[in-house]
Amino acid sequence: MAEVLAKAWEVWRALWPHVLAATVVAISLFASVHAILTKRDTRSTIGWVGLIWFSPLVGPIGYAILGVNRIRSRALQLRVGRLAVSHRLASSVATPARLDSAVGPPGEDLRSLVQLVDGITHTPLLDGNRVEPLDGGDEAYPRMLAAIDDATRSIGIASYIFDNDATGREFAAALGRAVARGVEVRVLVDGIGVRYTRPSIMEVLAAERVPAHEFLPAGVPLFLAYANLRNHRKIMVIDGTIGFTGGLNIRAGCRLSQAPAHPVRDMHFELRGPVVTQLLEVFVEDWAFAADERLDQASAWQPDTAPAGTTLARGIRFGPDDDDLGRIKLVIAGALASAQRSVRVMTPYFLPDDAICRSLDVAALRGVVVDIVIPAENNLSLVQWASTALLWQVLGRGCRVWLSPPPFDHTKLMVVDGSWVMFGSGNWDERSMRLNFEFNVEAHDHDLAARLDAHVAGVIARSRQTHLEEVDNRSLPVRLRDGIARLLSPYL
Repeated sequence: MAEVLAKAWEVWRALWPHVLAATVVAISLFASVHAILTKRDTRSTIGWVGLIWFSPLVGPIGYAILGVNRIRSRALQLRVGRLAVSHRLASSVATPARLDSAVGPPGEDLRSLVQLVDGITHTPLLDGNRVEPLDGGDEAYPRMLAAIDDATRSIGIASYIFDNDATGREFAAALGRAVARGVEVRVLVDGIGVRYTRPSIMEVLAAERVPAHEFLPAGVPLFLAYANLRNHRKIMVIDGTIGFTGGLNIRAGCRLSQAPAHPVRDMHFELRGPVVTQLLEVFVEDWAFAADERLDQASAWQPDTAPAGTTLARGIRFGPDDDDLGRIKLVIAGALASAQRSVRVMTPYFLPDDAICRSLDVAALRGVVVDIVIPAENNLSLVQWASTALLWQVLGRGCRVWLSPPPFDHTKLMVVDGSWVMFGSGNWDERSMRLNFEFNVEAHDHDLAARLDAHVAGVIARSRQTHLEEVDNRSLPVRLRDGIARLLSPYL
């Protein structure tokens, strides 16, 4: 027996280098095939395949940890569990004649944008809406609280952040009063956003007997698990009739009149008309996933599709469950391609990919006046450093970049040719465009666009313009810091 074991050991000693080599080759081959079949960017594919083969074992392990898009696969799992909800909106869909009068005849640039967004979203552009811009928490919160107090059937709220502070408790108390008078109330808060304050608002809502759930609860520190796949949407729907959406979370810092310690400027919107149905659809689907409860058949949650105005509007949902992980990028690129006179963008986090930067540049080179407004002092230092490192891509082609003064401006807004607007929860960064669940609204309305154009113009008037020379003249240590931060931009 000892001789057999000794001979087996000798054979193994002779063969193990070959077995190891064959194993490494097989693992590298498998990882390379996976990268070639799943990576859509050619440069990324070449880089990963090179690392896999020139760094045996280390390369495949690195690819397995950092290169495999688990965001996409996890999002597809969420989609399987989500409830598909649809409502009959045929009578509210904008007719060709209505599009001719409100947008322009076929062949006009913004009319082609309607066709493009139709094909991207598979969601109809609806007529008969009213959209009211609201300036920050000082204007939006009283309207939202009044709507809660007037609710008779249902209240659905989805918010990324719902703080346990004076404002959050005011909302919780109003929701508690609604529950007490028999209104169906549901509150969905993101599992990371809910942790911005301790104890969380969930305990307060529970004390008020308000049904509430977290979206993908996180049981570990913020910077570890579930850093992505967040529900970043801000949606409130009252009685299926009144909707609120935009960039506003529920927190005291958004009430500038109360001089908060960490003030935040923002913009929110009140919507009435058929488009509210599209807000309700998204909320009902998200609630079905988080709470495993169907609301679509209950009478309290049926939408009111009666016309309330003359704005053409459409809800645009996007995130990691997009079929091509690029829905909102295509909408933005289409809007930039349609622009003939002006583009104005406000965003707190400006970290677009190369394709969006090129679309901005092309618009500017065509003679379109492109204004990009970002905060002079960002609330996230890494984002500000990374954003500064890429500004050369747009400044060098004629885009104008404006740095708005404090307080930090969280507004997310795009206006094209004083005719088309888009607002909502999405930022101009990869996290919003690819990694988190977002909701925007597009609207064709000259009067609304003129109001929002004037708002952006007012911000620009108190802002400072930055130029390519200023960006290029940063010191070497600062440029190095910003460049390193930019390497993290896909996840910032």
